[in-house]
Amino acid sequence: MSDYARKPRRKFCAFCKDKTEYIDYKDTQMLRKYMTDRGKIKPRRVTGTCAQHQHRLSMAIKRAREMALVPYTVPVISGRVDGRRGR
Repeated sequence: MSDYARKPRRKFCAFCKDKTEYIDYKDTQMLRKYMTDRGKIKPRRVTGTCAQHQHRLSMAIKRAREMALVPYTVPVISGRVDGRRGR
C-alpha cells in the first residue's frame, strides 16, 4: 500500500482525554492554541475537539475577548503603501 492511500490518523478531543470538566476563560495560553494567529477560532476539523467541547471552547474564547484577555483581531502588517491592491 502506498503512502498517499493511507487514511489520516483520527484526531481526538484533548478535553475528553483529560476528562476536563470546565474550560477556563482565564487560561489564555490554552485558548491561544485553539485560535489562529489572526485571532479567529480554529474549526473542529482542524483541532479535533468534539462538538460539546468546541462549543464550550468557543464560549470561553468569546468570554475572554469580552474581558480583554485575548484580542478580537490582530492587526496585519502588509507591504501596501496606501491600501490599494496594486491596480
